[in-house]
Amino acid sequence: MSARGQQHLWVAQRVTAMILAFAVVVHLVTILVAVRGGLSAAEIIGRVGGSEAWLVFYAVFALCAGLHGAIGLRAIAAEWLGWRGRGFDLAWLAIGLLTALFGIRAAAGLYAA
Repeated sequence: MSARGQQHLWVAQRVTAMILAFAVVVHLVTILVAVRGGLSAAEIIGRVGGSEAWLVFYAVFALCAGLHGAIGLRAIAAEWLGWRGRGFDLAWLAIGLLTALFGIRAAAGLYAA
């Protein structure tokens, strides 16, 4: 991968890390507040189900998690295993997007609840 491509991955890794840091805090605080308020999992799902804001929040969360993880694993595989090349890069992109798709599907299921 070119130096410019590496730079783009570095920036994407940092941007997704910042988004994930915020999203994890929001997610955990929301759960803690809800549970301390005595809500069950079914009641929480009932309240957030159908909320477009929560759908967008969790879809972005899932997309960032999938891409962030794939970029990190790509770097580890390149360093430890010496894997390189366009096919290698496309495979890691596919893994990241597939992982993100699983999370987005879960968010869509929560929205439909």
